[in-house]
Amino acid sequence: MKEKSFASLPVFLVDDEESVLHATAAVLHSAGVAKVEMVSDSRELLPALERQPAGAVLLDLFMPHITGSKLLPDIVHLYPEVPVIVMTAALDVETAVRSMKEGAFDYLVKPVEESRLVASVRHALEVHSLRRQMGVLKRYLLSDCLQNNDAFAGIVTNSRKMRALFQYLEAVAVSAEPVLISGETGAGKEMFAHALHKLSGLSGQFVQVNVAGLDDTLFSDTLFGHKKGAFTGADQSRAGLIAQAAGGTLFLDEIGDLSMASQVKLLRLLQEHMYFPLGSDVARPSDARVVCATNRNLAQMMRQNHFRSDLFFRLSVHQVEVPPLRQHKEDIPLLLQHFLDEAAAAINKPAPEPSNELLTLLANYHFPGNVRELRAMVFNAMALHRGGAVLAMDSFRQAIQKQQKMGAEEHAAEPSDGLPILIPGRFPTLDEVEEAMVREALKRAKGNQGVAATLLGLSRPALNRRLARRAMQPES
Repeated sequence: MKEKSFASLPVFLVDDEESVLHATAAVLHSAGVAKVEMVSDSRELLPALERQPAGAVLLDLFMPHITGSKLLPDIVHLYPEVPVIVMTAALDVETAVRSMKEGAFDYLVKPVEESRLVASVRHALEVHSLRRQMGVLKRYLLSDCLQNNDAFAGIVTNSRKMRALFQYLEAVAVSAEPVLISGETGAGKEMFAHALHKLSGLSGQFVQVNVAGLDDTLFSDTLFGHKKGAFTGADQSRAGLIAQAAGGTLFLDEIGDLSMASQVKLLRLLQEHMYFPLGSDVARPSDARVVCATNRNLAQMMRQNHFRSDLFFRLSVHQVEVPPLRQHKEDIPLLLQHFLDEAAAAINKPAPEPSNELLTLLANYHFPGNVRELRAMVFNAMALHRGGAVLAMDSFRQAIQKQQKMGAEEHAAEPSDGLPILIPGRFPTLDEVEEAMVREALKRAKGNQGVAATLLGLSRPALNRRLARRAMQPES
């Protein structure tokens, strides 16, 4: 059964005074708590909880029909994952102690200060989310299954490592806390963000923005919007992307490139769930779930004072590290066939078969551009394919050799302080090093000289000359 999204679970207010119910609901709505259920007759609470799961319950102790003191142990027993906040006008230490012993999450005395009320409710919702996540993770550990395979349909994989990430995403999807998705360029971070949005069950849109290159003003205008007249050229008011993502997911890509001034504004949004459009002094609530992605090491940037530590820890409540393709190479044949079918359909050609030689070549390539690079290779090869049952390898070889040459030039340009360690004994000769490299390339290529030549950055005739000079035989 699909988990109901955390963000869709309401806070139940139980009080026999209508004025208190409406005042409390108004405070919570203004603080960004989107869904509030008001119950004025205490007899209706348990049936209501049976119909609609709750994120938290605010319970008055002294009510007609069934008192809160009697309801509290029943709620705790029937719904142990739901925090119950007791709210009463009685400043009685004995009553408070008894309520906490019976399982109350917090004890508030009326009239409650607004900031205290909001802080207690937010804390209760966070605890409830963590309890549910622990339950989901426990089920996955025991069953090793996915409940929502359809959400991951766009991610082509048979890797156990990737499957473990899917299970983690299913567990944290019920949380309203931010999610930080990290990984190299081209690894598939955006696809994981889309999958998370589908899993969350949020009714709002998935809204995406790449924040790289946005200065602070443009960042604020893009996310928060502006009022008419906020700046020169602002002829009319415009809602920002946060408003577009209401009830949904706001995906901020390349978060590591965000300026320090913009980081402060993002932190305030995450902490307070409120924002100010440019030119406005009226705060607006936000219930959008924030998901961020980066290909940079934010922890290292934080230590170098290039990324705020408070924002880093706020973003990293849930972390997903998408592995590079070289760490799940078992997916290469599957991805290759998937992209072949996709490219063939795009140009209305039959999809050729990949050769074993091509699979061996790709299995020995490190793919600095990850899945995106493999897709580009396949689409280029299909565009150049002139018919035949087997896909030609020339374009793959050229792309790999070009990348290897670029990598060699980058390493050559790096400053060197000399050998990092002293090697005992004599150095091997250049001929010995060359022979060892050739043998290793042939071993990785499973004896295929064409693949070995590509791995070494050589032409096939050049490799043949080296083999003939040394009378070396390919190793199987």
